[in-house]
Amino acid sequence: MPEAAAYDSPYHWACFNNDCGYFREGWDWMLQNYRARASYRYRVDPSTGKVSPLGVWSEDALLDQIVDVPTAKT
Repeated sequence: MPEAAAYDSPYHWACFNNDCGYFREGWDWMLQNYRARASYRYRVDPSTGKVSPLGVWSEDALLDQIVDVPTAKT
């Protein structure tokens, strides 16, 4: 997450699928309602389960903030 963000957890789960309808439709919604050339991605705070939008200004915004978390092997 960006350093200036005021979130409860240092890490969050966010969808970075550029084909996601939430992200795709967000561009038109933000332009129509706020006249902003921005969208949002689906975000979950893993410590609280709280869901909220993660604002982005381009398709590759915040990609440099992705942390690869290894999954447990079964």
